[in-house]
Amino acid sequence: MTPLIGIPAGVKVQDGFSIHSVSEKYILAVVEGAGGLPVMIPALGERLDVADLVRRLDGLLLTGGLSNVEPHRYGGGPSRPDTPHDRARDATVLPLIRAAVEEGVPVLAICRGIQELNVALGGTLHQHVHEVDGKTDHRSDKSKPWHERYDHAHPVRLTPGGFLARALGTTDTMVNSLHGQGIDRLASGLVVEATAPDGLVEAVRVEGAAFAVGVQWHPEYPSLADPASKALFDGFADACHARAYARVRAILRAA
Repeated sequence: MTPLIGIPAGVKVQDGFSIHSVSEKYILAVVEGAGGLPVMIPALGERLDVADLVRRLDGLLLTGGLSNVEPHRYGGGPSRPDTPHDRARDATVLPLIRAAVEEGVPVLAICRGIQELNVALGGTLHQHVHEVDGKTDHRSDKSKPWHERYDHAHPVRLTPGGFLARALGTTDTMVNSLHGQGIDRLASGLVVEATAPDGLVEAVRVEGAAFAVGVQWHPEYPSLADPASKALFDGFADACHARAYARVRAILRAA
């Protein structure tokens, strides 16, 4: 049984037309890391029936992206003029997350995705982490080639007894770092799974969910064989396959 795993698209305008797209690295991560069939979800906002959509899905992968969640979504101050945003993605993903969590759809949220997860459930964000007292610069060096920017950048401390600590068999691991924003106030219902040396939240899970985990780093690249990446995608895969079997059994019983 191949689980159907939704990947919300980002939107950019080209030649006057909106282009909905998903980076191939996330598509391949669904295929190779979760054994699923990737299904791109267009950023159509209110034109999507998210409740109906999530009932058809066996998993939801929230990707990173070049844009940031608009601060009015979490009561933040105005963005700086050069801040990239994707209103269509925000309007699609935030209600989609809430519906997926309510329906029990497995969720894996990456980079922008963990920020969306936190905002969707009522949390807030730091718009410029490197300008916050006590926090370090979590942005990557843009003068380096792309593959070098995904190298391990700093350690994270895994919460003892948490999902990640149990899956990895340790309370410490190394991760990459390519983000300028991060979690400020943690949403109600989220539990911290990992923190950076400066205290910034690096991973969370939805309390009580079968699998709903967000990470601030990029486990999908450069290697799914990285221990932290493998643990995340193995857990996501197990949850997605379990939902696929349960969903099909329910359809057959109703037939």
